Amino acid sequence: MTVDVVFLLDVDNTLLDGDRIVEDLRVHLKSEFGISSAQRYWTIFDVLREELGYVDYLGALRRYRVDVEQGSADEQRLLMMSSFLLDYPFADRLYARALEVIAHLDRFGKTVILTDGDVVLQPRKMQRSGLLDAVDGRALVYVHKEKMLDAVQRHYPARHYVMVDDKLRILAAMKAILQDRLTTIFPRQGHYALDPKIVVAQPAADFTIEHIGELAELDPTSLIKQQVDKACMYQERI
Repeated sequence: MTVDVVFLLDVDNTLLDGDRIVEDLRVHLKSEFGISSAQRYWTIFDVLREELGYVDYLGALRRYRVDVEQGSADEQRLLMMSSFLLDYPFADRLYARALEVIAHLDRFGKTVILTDGDVVLQPRKMQRSGLLDAVDGRALVYVHKEKMLDAVQRHYPARHYVMVDDKLRILAAMKAILQDRLTTIFPRQGHYALDPKIVVAQPAADFTIEHIGELAELDPTSLIKQQVDKACMYQERI
């Protein structure tokens, strides 16, 4: 059934403080394995992120394990490393009012989590944080979500979409495809959103907010109308 509006919500650094999770992992790795081994993990982590286009903590751990000497103390501690990630208290890293925002948007349309990530930790993250329950299980996890808009529209058909994401690159790519059927909202949270070089290199979103919690105070239908009206005025001028 086609609905009027579907709100598509990113996870990391949009609803959940991904930078804080990474920092906690840095501290844990340094404590358990030492500076040199921790640096090796993050080198692998960065390489894998470039290859995949998303963060894969467990994938980096699997590659890191190849470098660890069999029978060593590090090999034994590595077995507990995955437990640190899988049992991490993700609910403690929700941004303030994140769940309230989802409940608020549900009054105006259907909320759906749309995120990049691996097929193990990303769903676990959504489950343990309470995000999956908040959207009644409506969640899509892809390698490159901006390339999967046909699938998104098949799963959740709507006359209009609203995408909330901390990466302007993602918002611009989706806007280029859905055009006036998409309203983009950019919360300035996390290192990508706060890096001036990254921000200036991309087109601006339709709307920018300083914190995800602001959406709990806004009427999204008004934002959509503003964006559509601006698009109509632009079309009339050309």
